[in-house]
Amino acid sequence: MYQYIAIDRGGCEMSEDKVFRKIAVIFVTDVVNFSTLMESNEELTLKNLKACRQILDNLFKEHSGRIFNTAGDSVLAEFHSAVSSVICASEFQKLISQRNESVSPSEQLTFRIGINMGDVVVEGTNLYGEGVNVAARLEALCKPGGVCLSNNVHDFVKQKVELSFLDLGSQQVKNTIVRAFEVAGSDGAAVSAPSVSANNEQETEASKPPTIAVLPFLNLSNDPEQDYFADGISEDIISNLSSWRTFPVISRNSSFSYRSTEKKSSEIAAELDARYMVEGSVRKGGNKVRVTVSLLDAVENKQIWSQRWDRLLDDIFEVQDEISQSVASIIAPALKTQEQKRLSSKKTSNFSAWDLYLKALGVYNDRELFQAFTDERQGGDMVLEFCDKAIELDPEFCDPFVLKCRVLFGRIFSHEFRDERKQNEKEFHSYSQKAYELDGSNPEALVMYSRSFNIKKDLTKRNEYAKKALEANPSHPDTNYDYGLSLCNDREFEEALVYVNKAIEMDPANKDRFEGFLPLLFMAMRDLENSLKWLLLMNERGAHSRYLGWLACTYAHLDEMEKAGEHLEKFLKERPEIKTLTDYRTVAPTIAEEFLIEGLRKAGMPD
Repeated sequence: MYQYIAIDRGGCEMSEDKVFRKIAVIFVTDVVNFSTLMESNEELTLKNLKACRQILDNLFKEHSGRIFNTAGDSVLAEFHSAVSSVICASEFQKLISQRNESVSPSEQLTFRIGINMGDVVVEGTNLYGEGVNVAARLEALCKPGGVCLSNNVHDFVKQKVELSFLDLGSQQVKNTIVRAFEVAGSDGAAVSAPSVSANNEQETEASKPPTIAVLPFLNLSNDPEQDYFADGISEDIISNLSSWRTFPVISRNSSFSYRSTEKKSSEIAAELDARYMVEGSVRKGGNKVRVTVSLLDAVENKQIWSQRWDRLLDDIFEVQDEISQSVASIIAPALKTQEQKRLSSKKTSNFSAWDLYLKALGVYNDRELFQAFTDERQGGDMVLEFCDKAIELDPEFCDPFVLKCRVLFGRIFSHEFRDERKQNEKEFHSYSQKAYELDGSNPEALVMYSRSFNIKKDLTKRNEYAKKALEANPSHPDTNYDYGLSLCNDREFEEALVYVNKAIEMDPANKDRFEGFLPLLFMAMRDLENSLKWLLLMNERGAHSRYLGWLACTYAHLDEMEKAGEHLEKFLKERPEIKTLTDYRTVAPTIAEEFLIEGLRKAGMPD
């Protein structure tokens, strides 16, 4: 979007002595009350600023922003696109709000952002002039946690982003008057407050991307054995809709927790924080299937769309794509063509293979049979058997390989399967590579492939593929969680916490599997208060024996030696194979290994 006014570079690198003008989008941000925070605790403030800057730097990379100047807490950046700058700003404030919710008040930082599009002077790699000055003044006008735009930016983006804007009217900015707009709901504090006024609620709701939940489809066939088929249809629609970057989709685990509920759609939507609900039914008979789908606006409490498909089973994959596209087109009519392309599924053309995969998935997701599947040999073996049969019918079908990886990954880290670990690791590496080779754009395949490199201690590739998985589907809880784990390899613990919290937000009914990592993450951050809080919660839930060892360590670091000794005794009793610190190092998580070793030594474990 550059408009060259003096000298056209012709795509060549800018010479340091050339000076010319152009039209640019300028993004300015700084920390609220930074000087006061520095006076209070300089070291802590700089540490927190670094963590927040990492979040901002990552977003700049994602949205093609270029930093051209910094001064203390201030950052000035240039964007090629007004749309990209506003999306980047909105995402940054949201991530900062999430971070502030997860850290102590002393570690919280709040930012203002101003964005302007105007004439600037280019000198080397730096930018000056009115366009920059106006952006800086807009930033100063902005409320804490907010994003303030000039009129020209607002006019350019208002029809191209799913955000609402508040007209602030004409504002005196230095020697000129600018009409300013605020991104509605961009104030992180306002959005996250437990109670707000009716007007603020409306503003917040209007500014949020609409969240959608797909409830488990009803099986209207006479055969209850066909429940898995209805579940499979629902799950594939969730997977397809999750491919859209425009709005978040509640995870399968959370939405399926309402299978037998008598709650109203509005109640479910409120608990899941979903604006839209997809409900449906499947009736299968012979080689024919009838799929009926309704889309509900839970806020307005009304049905806004319904449709029925009567098809041969051979057409079921096309039906799934039709449903997901129809739902998406009603929720977000402004979706771009490139997003629609992302819905092209790479499912098997072999219906029998797909049917067997759905049966495997049904067992895997059966909470009664598979509540703790890593400890349930029978359930895991059933899943593996169904997957093997599906692969035999269609060796190019990616999903069964991914599901096999899930079972094997759980067994690798299960105490019950410790004698089979080497074999399980070997098979996991093989199947994860195969899944990736079959469909390198499948986010779940990418997650498994990334974990394979983590087990092999190839952290560069681990991080590379975790990031690719997140990029493939940023609305998937597992891609966010796994990317958070990968950040720990670079000791980016604060940013990791942001992504783990995003996974929890996307899968609220199944949050236990993500929250189990929080005690370790807080230990790595040396946050004993939060570590202890989460450890006690995990222990109350009857979680893994590892938490007993972690509790012993944490209590020892807190100098509560009696409690440390009690939990160490319990840990050693449940884990008789671990007698010394040398033994423990073989199972100790890398990100907090030395902290754990030091604590357990203090608690009384011998070397």
